[in-house]
Amino acid sequence: MKVLIAISPEKYRDEELAEPVAALAKAGIAYDIASTRRGTCTGMMNAKATATLSFEEVEPKQYDGIIIVGGNGTPAHLWDDEILSALVKHFEEKGKVVAAICLAPIVLARAGILKGKKATYSENPTAFREMRAGGAVLVNQPVVIDTRIVTANGPSASKAFAEAVIKTMTAVEW
Repeated sequence: MKVLIAISPEKYRDEELAEPVAALAKAGIAYDIASTRRGTCTGMMNAKATATLSFEEVEPKQYDGIIIVGGNGTPAHLWDDEILSALVKHFEEKGKVVAAICLAPIVLARAGILKGKKATYSENPTAFREMRAGGAVLVNQPVVIDTRIVTANGPSASKAFAEAVIKTMTAVEW
C-alpha cells in the first residue's frame, strides 16, 4: 500500500503534513511527497519537506490514495493546478482514497468530486463559497468521511484526519 501526499511548495501547514506522515509510518504504509515542483518545500511554521516528485511525474497507478495538505500556500499553488485536479479525478474514479484538509478540500470541489458528498473545510467565506459551488454537502465537524473521500477542517483536526485516512485505506469493505 502506498499514498501520494500533495503539498504546496511554500506555506503548507506543518502539522497537516506531519500527522499523516507519522500515522502512515506507524501503519507501515509507504508514501511519496509531490508538489508543483521537486525539491524543498517550506511550511508555515518553517518545517521543511522534500517533494521527490512534481505532479507531472506522478504515476497514479502506483498509489492507493492521495492526501492533500492545506495551509496558506494552498490557494495560490494547488487550487487551480490542472495536473493535481486530474490526479484527484483519477483517484476518485478508481475508487481510491482521496483526502484533503484545511483549505485543500477546495481542490476536490474544483475537481468536481464533491457533488452530493458530505465534506468539511476550513471556515472562511471564500472556502465556503468554493465548497458550495462544488456541490458539497457541508458538515460542521472536524473530520468527515463519505465513501472514500476524507475531509478535515484544519490543523487541530490533523491527528483525527490522519487516523480517518488510515481507517478508510485499510477498511475491509473496499
